[in-house]
Amino acid sequence: MRKLPLILGLILLTYYNRVQQNPHGKTLQFSCTDCHTTEEWSFSAATASFSHDSTGYRLEGQHVYTGCKACHTSLVFSEAKTNCMDCHTDMHNNTVGQDCAECHTQNSWIVSNTTEIHQNVGFPLLGAHNYADCASCHTSVSRLEFPPLGIDCIDCHRDDYQSTTKPNHMEAGLSTNCIECHKVEAFEWTLTGFNHDFFPLTKGHQINDCAVCHTSGFFEPVSTECISCHQQDFNAASNPSHQGSGFSTNCTECHSTEPGWTPAEFKDHDAAYFPVYSGEHRGEWKNCTDCHIQSGNYSLFSCIDCHEHNRSDMDKEHGGINGYSFNSMACFACHPSGREEESFNHNATGFPLTGAHGATECSACHTNGYAGTATACSSCHLPDYNETGNPNHSSLEISVNCEECHTTDIGWEPAMFPNHQDYYALNGAHAAIAGSCVLCHGGNYQNTPGNCFGCHTTDYNSTSDPVHTAAKFPADCETCHTETAWTPSSFQHDDFYFPIYSGKHHGEWNVCADCHTEPSNYSIFSCTNCHEHNQNETDAKHREVNDYVFNSINCLACHPNGTEDD
Repeated sequence: MRKLPLILGLILLTYYNRVQQNPHGKTLQFSCTDCHTTEEWSFSAATASFSHDSTGYRLEGQHVYTGCKACHTSLVFSEAKTNCMDCHTDMHNNTVGQDCAECHTQNSWIVSNTTEIHQNVGFPLLGAHNYADCASCHTSVSRLEFPPLGIDCIDCHRDDYQSTTKPNHMEAGLSTNCIECHKVEAFEWTLTGFNHDFFPLTKGHQINDCAVCHTSGFFEPVSTECISCHQQDFNAASNPSHQGSGFSTNCTECHSTEPGWTPAEFKDHDAAYFPVYSGEHRGEWKNCTDCHIQSGNYSLFSCIDCHEHNRSDMDKEHGGINGYSFNSMACFACHPSGREEESFNHNATGFPLTGAHGATECSACHTNGYAGTATACSSCHLPDYNETGNPNHSSLEISVNCEECHTTDIGWEPAMFPNHQDYYALNGAHAAIAGSCVLCHGGNYQNTPGNCFGCHTTDYNSTSDPVHTAAKFPADCETCHTETAWTPSSFQHDDFYFPIYSGKHHGEWNVCADCHTEPSNYSIFSCTNCHEHNQNETDAKHREVNDYVFNSINCLACHPNGTEDD
């Protein structure tokens, strides 16, 4: 019996020590019955009266369903931390800071506020940036790393700057500050402003529509020679007829950039026609109408209006000369420079000396005397025809009638190619640029590709709506496009993306905009616009699916073919 008090004492001491050694720490102020019952110590949320809100850390989102021990590993609740990084591994390797709440919520790790995030860091996602693939800028996104990036355009678009050829930005020394010419909120590299001082747009050139000169739609370097833009004006001029009179195609010889081509001066008159600024007629006239008596036709002129008072003398001086007649054409035929000693004018024959012929020595054509000299171009220029390799006239069997493509201008330029259809038919949009040969040939007419992709590789590679390269679209442009324009285009949607011509979606839509709600960006689509009336039913079916969210991206992620068993 002596041992009984000792045993009872030991039991009471053990109980006392266990009470003093609370497994949740000394600072816990809650009653045990808030979490436990008298039947067992295990925690039961169904019977517990404890509310986590009373700790100052409200359980929201996924935390509501997280087991207590996931955060309270030691059961000493006061040791639990409240910062995200205390429990969650930094998957971003310290590239975005430690405030997870800037991007994530307690409901899901999926980032839904990308636009707001970019706004806060000083780079708002405007225009094409709003639909760009994150990986195109954040190259380490596959590792979930987002180190700080430069926010200047050139930081990401240096390759675009260096590879642009229309115009060549590097050769032209264009600014690398892209926003000087391009809009940051645009979806294409459209031009908004440009320093055109290298070719001042003043007076007659003061135009607002760039396409007037840059007819191809690209801003490639355009020749600054007047005739390159004003060939039609030259051909159509009738007062006087520039083409018929063999005028120089160097417009600046007579014209300034004043609107309407006036006033104009014709200081090459002496060399091409008749010396009025030199020789015996210098200073003998005041206005063009002194000789050109019909202002609407400068090919007409008069000699006898000034010389008529000397007709008697002229008749005496020309006595015995066969064919003499006192009229202006007869005067000019024998006196093309206004001098008495002249007696022949080539321009009065059936072969007027225009263009390069005006400076050609007589013996170059009249190799066997002056009688019976052929007037066909090929009679003199067949060697030029045979030796031309760009393009090879002989192998392509181009006509030997040089005048079908060429004028008498020096250097065989400008030249036309009216039978282009015999080699490559210029239809649709190609017909509109038929006069701008360099756009397709680039100065090389011998090896120009004959398929769409050969010329439009850059268009294919740079297309972003949708991205042809990433989507691995076929390089046969005619599969989807016509020669008239890139739009509208046809597309085998089922083969590349989502079945809409077959399967459950066949016949369930009318126009592309039923699913593609953003007409300027076909990478954006909507499933919920049609299925939203079934959200309650869909939510019920997906109750046990992890990370289920009722939105279009998640629909496609799980059902890429639009069927339930995907």
